[in-house]
Amino acid sequence: MAKVTLKGNPVSTNGELPAVGAQAPDFILVNGDLGDVTLATYKGKKKLLNIVPSLDTPVCQISTKKFNERAAGRTDAVFLMISADLPFAMKRFCAAEGASNVVTLSMMRSRNFAKDYGVLITDGPLAGISARAVVVLDANNKVVYRQLVPEIGNEPDYEAALAAL
Repeated sequence: MAKVTLKGNPVSTNGELPAVGAQAPDFILVNGDLGDVTLATYKGKKKLLNIVPSLDTPVCQISTKKFNERAAGRTDAVFLMISADLPFAMKRFCAAEGASNVVTLSMMRSRNFAKDYGVLITDGPLAGISARAVVVLDANNKVVYRQLVPEIGNEPDYEAALAAL
């Protein structure tokens, strides 16, 4: 179990992020059209997983917008924004912000993704949703970079994640 903070207060996650060099756990998440997607949906592409608590929070919005800017023109990679939000809310946010270079995916049907990636918050006011993290996968779904952001209210290290991608 990893420890992070929320406004300086400690909270726990259910585990640890997958190790660099490990095969990424497969997942079933829900896209904006309410369809199920898995890692195989993005076969042959590098993947940046921006795991956030909710796009209804300022830092999650900022990270989505920043990764959207950096995703422009990237044909070799897909930028996945993953949260517990409903697909409808995620779609509205992206439409309002012009965030068309990222793919939003929801954990609405299951928290297995958060459990399998070790980011499910197990206590505190955000229990049941994910901590903030970035995981970068190569085209074969091997983990090449990971960051569990120590303070949920802070932004991830964009440059390190993008360099790994």
